[in-house]
Formats: sequence, C-alpha cells, structure tokens
Amino acid sequence: MTQPKKTLESRPRLPEWLKVQMPGSPRYMQLKELMRSQELHTVCEEAHCPNIGECWGRGTATFMILGDICTRRCHYCAVTTGRPVGIDLKEPKRLAETVKAMGLRYCVITSVNRDDLPDGGAYIFAACINRIREVLPECRIEVLIPDFAGNWDALRRVIEAGPAVLNHNIESTVRVFPRVRPKGKYRLSLDLLAKAKEIDPATVTKSGIIVGMGETADEVLDTMRDLRGVDCDLLTIGQYLRPSAKHIAIDRFYTPAEFEELRVAGLDLGFKHVASGPLVRSSYHADEQHDAAFVPSALGSGS
Repeated sequence: MTQPKKTLESRPRLPEWLKVQMPGSPRYMQLKELMRSQELHTVCEEAHCPNIGECWGRGTATFMILGDICTRRCHYCAVTTGRPVGIDLKEPKRLAETVKAMGLRYCVITSVNRDDLPDGGAYIFAACINRIREVLPECRIEVLIPDFAGNWDALRRVIEAGPAVLNHNIESTVRVFPRVRPKGKYRLSLDLLAKAKEIDPATVTKSGIIVGMGETADEVLDTMRDLRGVDCDLLTIGQYLRPSAKHIAIDRFYTPAEFEELRVAGLDLGFKHVASGPLVRSSYHADEQHDAAFVPSALGSGS
C-alpha cells in the first residue's frame, strides 16, 4: 500500500498588516558589518524580529549581551537554548565602542537568560551601562533584563548603574504563562518590577506582552492591571509570530483595531505610554516611547 506523502505543517497566511519589506538598505548592511567586526549579538537577529530592516535602517539596534545561548527554553522564542560557556569580560568595552561609533542617543541592551551564573549576568549589565556612559555620556540606556531567578542583589546592581529605563517582559497572561515560559514564573516577573521601585522609586519600569498565544482579550487586560498594580510605567503589546514549527502555534491574529483598543485601555489604567500594534516589540522605537512618556501632550497619541 502506498503511504501518503508527509507534508510540512502549513503556516497561517499573514494578514496584510503584518507584511514587511526584506532588509537590505545601505545603513542596514553597514550596521550588520559593524556588529560582526565587534563580535556582538543583537536580539534583532537572534529572535527573528520583523522590524530589523526598519530599525537597522534608522541606525538603531537592541544589543544582546552574555552570548547567544540561553539557559531557558521559552516556547515562543527563537533564541538558541543550551549550555553557555563562561562570560566575555571585554564585551562591555566593545559594546561601548560600537555605541559611540553609531553616535546613539538611546541604546537598548538585553541578554539571554544565564541561570548558570550566580548573579544571572547582572555584573555585565552594569559594566555595559557604566562603560557606555564613560564614552558617550549623553546616551540614555534602556535595559531589558531577565528575572535573575529572584536575586534582588543582582537587580540592585543593575539599578544602581542608573539605566534610563528598566524593562522586564512578562510576555503572557497568568493562565498561558506556564505553557509558554515553563522555567519562568508570572508572579516573579511582577515581583521584580515591584522590587525595582522599592530599590529606587525613581526607576522607570517597563514591560511587554505578546498576544496570540492562546490568551483571551480579558486576560490581557487582567495582566495589564497586574502590571499597573506594581506601578509599571511603560507597556508594549505586540503580535506573536511563530519562529518555526517547533514553537507553539499562533492562536489568532489580533487586528489593528484590537491593538488600538488595548492601547487606549492601557492609558486608562494609568500607563505613561503604551505602544500597541501588530509589529510592536519591546524595544521597537524605544527612544520615542521613552520620550513620549514624559511629554504630557503625547499621552494620547497613537503607536
């Protein structure tokens, strides 16, 4: 008997509002070469961000420190999972030199999870902030940090380095969270944001939610309320896009109108700024979001 041919799992057709141009501008190519020459990683590449062409074309990028191998396996994330080896103590210097060469006025730094390190990599985060400030004092620095497995001394070290924004993404709702982030804890993410304010009440905190992973709109609103409950200042909301067939399937595509409803709801809850849209990611136009958050007239503008 002839066996039926195996076919690859079909991917849902992307709505028109999720289609972007392939990257390839001169600025994009220049920045890519600069990253390679300095042996730096970006979350733009590692996480297959759909905005890489736009952001790199305007000379901005989110640097990913502490290597490109993550100790956790989140079921929505494209970053490689495995066992990292050591840390690169020269990375802060190379990163600072790159930021200076780019002439950035706003820099975003994130990392893989490094549960193999006692402080989760907080020392390198702080060193990067301090080194950038030495070579380019006018550059504001946003950090997108892991949960440090609840190590508050590690969190304190990062905060005392003085980032302009401390970002930690909660990613999903309390019901969906265990399925998509099995090595993380919903409550721990909230506790981290609350602890940041306790360590330094002036800390500007930020978080992000990915939708389309099986949650309901009401659950998204509940998560937004939870974030405001720990005085989170800034919020991003974006559409989940499946990196490969090995990752969880897309539950549904939110429409631009639904993203706008969530943005307005977030402002009503008291966030200083909400960037909500199909292609929004946690560091998408982060400089503009930070600036808008502290200009009262901008609070009602779209994102």
